[in-house]
Amino acid sequence: MNKRILIIEDEEKIARVLSLELNHEGYQAESAFTGKTGLERAEGEEWDLILLDVMLPELNGIEVLRRYRKKNSSTPVILLTARDAVPDKVNGLDHGANDYVTKPFEIEELLARIRACFRIHTGKSQSDDKEDFLMVHDLRLELGTRDIIRQGKRIELTSREFDLLVYLMQNKNQVLSRDQILSHVWGYDFVGDTNVVDVYIRYLRKKIDYPYNLQLIHTYRGVGYSLKEPV
Repeated sequence: MNKRILIIEDEEKIARVLSLELNHEGYQAESAFTGKTGLERAEGEEWDLILLDVMLPELNGIEVLRRYRKKNSSTPVILLTARDAVPDKVNGLDHGANDYVTKPFEIEELLARIRACFRIHTGKSQSDDKEDFLMVHDLRLELGTRDIIRQGKRIELTSREFDLLVYLMQNKNQVLSRDQILSHVWGYDFVGDTNVVDVYIRYLRKKIDYPYNLQLIHTYRGVGYSLKEPV
C-alpha cells in the first residue's frame, strides 16, 4: 500500500504542486489548508508522514505540532519554514519535528528528506520488534511506549532527544563521533555546524544526568560522546 502523506499548507498552489509531485513519486498525498483542519485530519486518520507549514491560519504549525505530539509521538513530521525563521526551526525540533526544509526549496531535496525519515522510521520499527526496552545502569527506555525512567522518576524528552538517547543506549560503552551521531539521529548528510550535537547532548544531560549523582554521558574531547555503564 502506498504511504500516506498529509500536507498542511495554507498556500493552495504550493499544496497542489507538492501533492502532484508526491503522487507522481508513488505516495498518496492529501492536503489541509488551515492549522485547525490539519490537526483534525492528522489526529483522525492514519498517516505515514506529515508535511507541516509553520505559518498557518487558525493554529500555527508549531501549535499543531505540539498538540499532535501529545497523541502521536512516532509519525514523522517535516516542517516547512521560511528561510530566515531560525527560531521556528529550533522550536519545531524541540517540539518533536523530525526534520525541516526551508522555503523556497527544490522538490528533490524534500523528497530526499522524506525518504530519510522513512528509512529511520522503518529502522526504529524493526528495532522495536526485536526488544521492548533498553537499559543502562538505572536508566530504562521503553521503545514501545517511549517512556524513560531513572530511579523511578519519569523523564520527558522531545522527539529528537529521544532519538539521540536511543542511539546512545543502543551503542552503550562505545565512543560515537559527532558525524556518526548526525548521520544516525538526524538521518541525512547534515550541512552545517556539528555543534548541534553538542547542544542536544547538553539538553539530554540536564534531564537524565544532572538531577542524579552518577552521570552516564561522557565527553571524549576531540572525538565525541559515550553513554557508559558504571564500572
